[in-house]
Amino acid sequence: MRKIFAFLCFFSILGTGLISFSQVADVNDAPRSQLTIDELFEIYSVVDSRPQWSPDGSRIIFSSSLNKGGLLSLDVRGDFPRRLPFGFKGMRDPKWSPDGRWIAYLSSESGSTEIWLWSTANGRNLMLTDMGGRINSFNWSPDSKWIAFSCDRYGNYDIWKAAVPEGSVHRLTTDERYEVNPSWMPDGNGILYVRLNETWTDHDVIRTDSNGNNPGIILRDTDFFDYGAGRDFGYAQVSPNGRSVLFRSHRSGWINYWTVSISGGEAKPVAQEAADQSDARWSPDGRWIVFTSNHNGTLSLKAAPTAGGPIRSLVSPETGVCANPEWSPDGREISYTLSSPSFPRDLYIVDFESGESRRMTYSMPEGNFGKVLAAPEKITYPSSDGYSISAYLYRQKSIPAEQRLPALIWVHGGPTGQYIDNFHHQNQSSQQSVQFFVQRGYVVLQPNVRGSSGYGKAFEKANNKSWGKSDLDDVLAGARYLKSLPYVKPHKLAITGRSYGGMLTMMAVTNAPGVFQAACAESGYADWIRGIRNEEFLGDLKMYDYELGPLEKNETLYRELSPIHHVEKVTTPIFLIHGEGQGDVSPESKLFATRLAKYHKVFRYKAYPNDGYYVHGIENRKQMLADKLRFYDKFLKDKIVHRN
Repeated sequence: MRKIFAFLCFFSILGTGLISFSQVADVNDAPRSQLTIDELFEIYSVVDSRPQWSPDGSRIIFSSSLNKGGLLSLDVRGDFPRRLPFGFKGMRDPKWSPDGRWIAYLSSESGSTEIWLWSTANGRNLMLTDMGGRINSFNWSPDSKWIAFSCDRYGNYDIWKAAVPEGSVHRLTTDERYEVNPSWMPDGNGILYVRLNETWTDHDVIRTDSNGNNPGIILRDTDFFDYGAGRDFGYAQVSPNGRSVLFRSHRSGWINYWTVSISGGEAKPVAQEAADQSDARWSPDGRWIVFTSNHNGTLSLKAAPTAGGPIRSLVSPETGVCANPEWSPDGREISYTLSSPSFPRDLYIVDFESGESRRMTYSMPEGNFGKVLAAPEKITYPSSDGYSISAYLYRQKSIPAEQRLPALIWVHGGPTGQYIDNFHHQNQSSQQSVQFFVQRGYVVLQPNVRGSSGYGKAFEKANNKSWGKSDLDDVLAGARYLKSLPYVKPHKLAITGRSYGGMLTMMAVTNAPGVFQAACAESGYADWIRGIRNEEFLGDLKMYDYELGPLEKNETLYRELSPIHHVEKVTTPIFLIHGEGQGDVSPESKLFATRLAKYHKVFRYKAYPNDGYYVHGIENRKQMLADKLRFYDKFLKDKIVHRN
């Protein structure tokens, strides 16, 4: 019988008593070729947020969905993680105050996203702000007396600050453009923040005094579309000595980190390379900058000396994703998370001098779970017009020489996204879903088609104004690649995807009839004209303008790229699925189903209850897997003979 891993056997704290512990179902250790749906959903990361060191360096905190969610505190010497007796489900971005007296975090428990505080001294939990809007970023002042934050209380994100702990708030900026990501000068006498232009493609880093007076632009960065309204560009971070500013930029054709003097001037690259970089942090003494480097979906952990010199490679997984690095207060260690396509994210600590890492949490259930999961092969194949497409190929570990299996092409969302060496690529069910179908006799190909991030700015822009056309060419090249494999049935292929991947699935069955014998579009989009007129999320509207052009000047293009206008060409059976959604606006998949019915096409349609347009609920996701399997089996494992 399986043992209970140390991390999964942690105690919960309420007051001063240890009162309960998490139990995990026993699993027989006998060799098996597949896990049940329920067992697959036992595999998830218990580390939900960026881990944060306590100011004294003795503990690390992070939010976790384990045991109904909450905040966990872990002794860095390796004791059991302990649940802190506060917080709410869905709490995010926990941050220690510099003096260690408070932990601040964001929560929507009150109905709007507000900053909450928990006292480490007496356990008091209080709502610091009552803005009634959305707070998307915040940071402590060095003296722990203030929190600067960004909030859209008056329609646009502005910079505010709140006094701790009484909560009096002061508005510091009033520009009509979005102003986000405040960070403090090391002496507490100034604040830096990021201002986006109208199209969210350019960023100004602005310095002001702590009361919002005397603002001045330190740097202007251009041509970096920021779908997350500042989340992609991130915080501009001031060096510990207050002389330099660290920022993320696309100016070289890759997303790299650069520094510029606090007084402005020419920017310099930190460690220029043909790879996207993320998660950079100054060391406490300012001598090093740690960051992650993305090479074809593998993310390594590196450190660059600020005075110049060789780059240090701290953690270089053959396959895996290093993320969320944070320096210990004394600068001797760095915490980070590590995951791969066959194990979920866990917390590690690396000694900066020796480079030796130690593992702090264990998310993977013990026993057969890890042994049954398929590790992907990373391959490339040529598209029709010279592009080389990188992809992940999943298959059973052992396939008899005479056996041929049906195959799925799984398209990611975005379109500006990327499959990486991660267990959860885009949503909590991604790898559970892939492993489910691989274990049940399907080959799965996950391509990073043109328009994907992680391969340079030119590749990312290569599907602008050609959604569902140029990137569909890459999908069709993937189908040709699958047909060339000796263990794949060439006439038993399916395409599937979520969100933009759902749209590309719809375009595949309308624009490439006969290539696929089954299709499943999850929460896809069928009509870009209708979408832009009914869109509720501003980021999507900005993306449409950036990648397709303004609707008023490009309506013919929008119509041409919308699969709903080409339904008459469909020959592939398609399964349309989504959550029930909210409000009176009909979900896009339902409209596509209605058009399919008009033309007497073969399709199945299902909306899952108690979910938005995207399906997030665990029970719904489990049922969705079973529904997909029945659909694929019907059309890809039948006994109909296809002539060449």
